[in-house]
Amino acid sequence: MPHRTPNTNNIADTSTGLRALILSFYLPALMVTLGQGLLVPILPLFAVDFDISYGLIGLVLAGEGIGTLIADVPTGMIQRRFGNKQVMMMGILVKALSIILLFFSPSVWIVLVLRLISGFGRSMYTVSAHVYVTNHVGLSQRGKAISMFGGTHRLGGFIGPAIGGIVAGMFGLRAVFLLVGLVTAVGFLLVIAFTLSGKREKRDGRESKDGELHIRSVLVSNYRILASAGTAQIFGQMIRAGRTIVIPLFAAEVLGLPVDQIGLIVSISVAVDFSLFIVAGWLMDRVGRKFAIVPCFGIQAIGMALVPFAASYSALLFAAVLIGIGNGLGSGTMMTLGSDLSPSRTRGEFLGVWRLIGDMGHTGAPLVVGVVADVLVLSSAIWVIAASGMAAASIFLIFVPETLKRKPPLATA
Repeated sequence: MPHRTPNTNNIADTSTGLRALILSFYLPALMVTLGQGLLVPILPLFAVDFDISYGLIGLVLAGEGIGTLIADVPTGMIQRRFGNKQVMMMGILVKALSIILLFFSPSVWIVLVLRLISGFGRSMYTVSAHVYVTNHVGLSQRGKAISMFGGTHRLGGFIGPAIGGIVAGMFGLRAVFLLVGLVTAVGFLLVIAFTLSGKREKRDGRESKDGELHIRSVLVSNYRILASAGTAQIFGQMIRAGRTIVIPLFAAEVLGLPVDQIGLIVSISVAVDFSLFIVAGWLMDRVGRKFAIVPCFGIQAIGMALVPFAASYSALLFAAVLIGIGNGLGSGTMMTLGSDLSPSRTRGEFLGVWRLIGDMGHTGAPLVVGVVADVLVLSSAIWVIAASGMAAASIFLIFVPETLKRKPPLATA
């Protein structure tokens, strides 16, 4: 029987295809992101308990991102050989185990190692999931489909911090790690049961066994767009990651708010964020990708700039909600843009590089906050993060082409 390439244009267009996508893609993602949400108000406070500097706190918070950076490009290559399903399974399992082991960590250095390993798992899951949805959803439906993926992130981020704060208040910070590990493991079981076999994702594997050649081809053929869109993505991911660090730290260190109130602020912000993912998908598929991307980072920059002026719970909540509005308008935008730009023959490698670039910004934010706060003050670090959001909006507006309904200016290598 001849080898068949899966139909990538209509899986999200039928009720059967949508149900398959929900079970194989959205629900596992929800479990993983729910676990991430549980950790949002916990990790900064957990790091503070070790009585370390802001710089080390930033390193702890960046640990998973550093692991992700290391693994992004290799994951883009190994998913071609082993298939999306297998790599997704391995990634979720590694992530779950590394988080559970945080419960037993006796020192900050063990925490750093476990966060690094968690980053390996995160990269394996996210890169493979990105390739999976890109292969199974056509261009005209891609914004909606990926914004729904962004919606699962926001849903997990909405309910996670409040639950994490409550569990930490009742049983201690470390108890949250056990809960996160179990929730993440549920995602592993869902991938086993419902995700399509990796055999289909290996259709390009016969074309070349030289992974380095594929990576070199991706960089040479697409260096212009990776330079412009990649730079903008670095700045954009910095403000996205920075908001999850700045709000808890500012609330605890400057305003002196308890952990349950911090969790509530984060959850309310994410609730607003979550409510806009349908709007983001509509904008991307009907008007253009940039109509969602530029307001996303511009509004977040304004909200972040207001944080140092917050003198009360209500004022900080207002700034956090404004940040949530901006981020909600950008639900799934970076994944959608990466999918649009990815050449079909080297999709895994391109998206591995694309996620590496974005993860550089995501990882850089905790380090920037920690170092600048140590050298100057926390409010100065917040201003730097706000400036990164405005830089992202400006570069996307001026230098990055619109990818909806026209062929991106890329080679097909």
